[in-house]
Amino acid sequence: MAPANKSNARGSNGLFWDLLTFDRLVTGPVIHLIYWAGLGVVALFAFSVVGAAVGLALKEPGPQSLLLAFPVLIAGLLVAAAMVLLWRAFCEFYVAIFRISEDLRALRQASDADHAVAAVTRPPAQKPLG
Repeated sequence: MAPANKSNARGSNGLFWDLLTFDRLVTGPVIHLIYWAGLGVVALFAFSVVGAAVGLALKEPGPQSLLLAFPVLIAGLLVAAAMVLLWRAFCEFYVAIFRISEDLRALRQASDADHAVAAVTRPPAQKPLG
């Protein structure tokens, strides 16, 4: 359950205040940018593996260079695929942590509101007779 966003009712001043007071977190969009940048780095690694395998194959003519280049290509692409999965898991972990933080903030606000309502509606304490 996502917390209600109160900054829409307050306008642009409210958005600026939310950013200054950390009531609104910008970590989600930043994590997305970091994720795509990391995927770019992994793609560069994969292209370098392909280039290394082609370089090994063209270095010397003959089947020995092809027999060496093929395992390099396969192993490098498997490592690149594993890096993509690990990078995705790493970024999802951070997104989950910050969503938990937002949910806890919403639960705390709801609990504070419930306690305030209970304090207002509670009947006054009666004095014991006697």
